[in-house]
Amino acid sequence: MPAALFSYKKAADLVPYAKNARTHSQAQVSKIAASIKEFGFLNPVIVDGKNGIIAGHGRVMAAMEAGIDEVPTVEASHLTDAQKRAYILADNRLALDAGWDDSILAMELIDLQAVDFDVSLTGFSVDEVDILVNGPSFAPGSEDDQGKLDELAPKIVTCPHCGGEWDLREHGEG
Repeated sequence: MPAALFSYKKAADLVPYAKNARTHSQAQVSKIAASIKEFGFLNPVIVDGKNGIIAGHGRVMAAMEAGIDEVPTVEASHLTDAQKRAYILADNRLALDAGWDDSILAMELIDLQAVDFDVSLTGFSVDEVDILVNGPSFAPGSEDDQGKLDELAPKIVTCPHCGGEWDLREHGEG
């Protein structure tokens, strides 16, 4: 297998894969941009030798949002078309199989907070950090939080033949 070639390329010249099944919300792109600003562009974009993005679509979007003109790339021109398409899926899917050791994660977050580091830059939300560090809250909620527990929610059914609708609560079935 040939060695991968590392270079910087203009973000605007990179072409997203049209069939990329992975999506990136604006909130996620902004998190990636904040991460790049804080830590630098440490994870290069993988391209196909023709400026086509194989991996790193979100990073390219974040770089453009952050005003970064050039991004680090690794050429993977040795991949066949089928390998490129499969790697685009694998790159995104394989990371989802990883888990977290919650006790170690909590310790790391506590240590970062102790040195006044903005832990939101880790990608965890304030609520997630709070639950990991302090545990879940079992404080009673308000009626608005809980709903009226003594009332059943509507249970509407629709007849597939005539389109009529009935609330099963009214018939003692809800």
